[in-house]
Amino acid sequence: MGLSQWINELNADQDQFIAIRRYLHQHPEPSFEEVNTSALIAETLASFGITDVKRNVGNGYGLVATVSGPLPGPAVALRADFDALRVPEESGVEFASENPGIMHACGHDAHTAALLSVAKVISVHRNEIKGRVVFLFQNAEEVQPGGAKSMVEAGALDGVDVVYGIHVLSGLDVNRIGYCKTFGSAASDTFKMKIQGRGGHAANPHLCVDSVIVAAEIITSAQTIVSRLVNPVNPAVVTFGGVRAGATAANVIADTASLAGTVRTLDSSTRSLIKAALIERSTAIASFYGASVDIDYTDGYPSIMNTANEVEIGVNALKEAFGENNVECLEVSMGGEDFAYYLQEKPGMFFYVGARNDAIDANYPHHHPKFKIDEHAIQQSGEAFLNVLAHYIL
Repeated sequence: MGLSQWINELNADQDQFIAIRRYLHQHPEPSFEEVNTSALIAETLASFGITDVKRNVGNGYGLVATVSGPLPGPAVALRADFDALRVPEESGVEFASENPGIMHACGHDAHTAALLSVAKVISVHRNEIKGRVVFLFQNAEEVQPGGAKSMVEAGALDGVDVVYGIHVLSGLDVNRIGYCKTFGSAASDTFKMKIQGRGGHAANPHLCVDSVIVAAEIITSAQTIVSRLVNPVNPAVVTFGGVRAGATAANVIADTASLAGTVRTLDSSTRSLIKAALIERSTAIASFYGASVDIDYTDGYPSIMNTANEVEIGVNALKEAFGENNVECLEVSMGGEDFAYYLQEKPGMFFYVGARNDAIDANYPHHHPKFKIDEHAIQQSGEAFLNVLAHYIL
């Protein structure tokens, strides 16, 4: 039989997995609240005859399912996330979210359906495989601290040799596969600052410590961290996404100001440099003006670091399956993804499956209320996983 039979069966069953995806889309659950989603995954795996399933793995509702073959061989892990976002849906699809303010606006419902389709094929053909396949269904990718780190700490990768993950991509045309040679995402840190000045009447600025001025100085100075301290060959971003200060009256000097932002980096030394510089500069500027600043800096997900051997294996398998011209090396994204924690433990690769189709308006960015995908990406995600798997277990 072999791989061609696996692909044929995967394709024949696509209606089942599109239906699962649509059900998940219609009944989304946000990070750390995915009770019913996790239960549905477990029930579906059981219906495939997969009995080695660990539930509530890590800090939430993660699952680890294992299918073992009769012959010795490697252990290959495949990961899909299944949490939704707190985004009100405006996609217009007939299976739109029934949970107000919650939406699968990133494609995790498609990831889950695709990995379930692979699990069904592997379960049916378990007597043909060498080694074992470990299916990682992960909770809470969208909200830090995420689910991946805790699943790793709970032993999800024990005995695993390599790990692969996918993400559908609305910026990549359907029928295409994307990958990055090294970094697959950026480290995604966040910070909040509360500046304490001394408020008063705008006519008497000499009696006040203006928190708005302090905030403006901090923002301006922070923008030179990347341009003047970071090696220009190392990508980095410092963004202030929120500024709040003052009351409605125009003649009041604000007592306090609040800032919030994010830092995105690839290599760890740049990450440490920016964190230290941002804290040092902000503290010094506040002190210079006679104010104080309380800084809450959160180390977020690390950057994904694909490993060279697994990228070569994965890309070769994908090119053979989809054609060389349909597998594209992408520019590094500065988005964050907690799949990085798996690759800190084991070699592997994170890659992308095209889901864009302008004809059906499946072209909005991830996390947008109108986000949607071409559902052919579900079949392609499953096929991609199977082709990579075949290298290891057939």
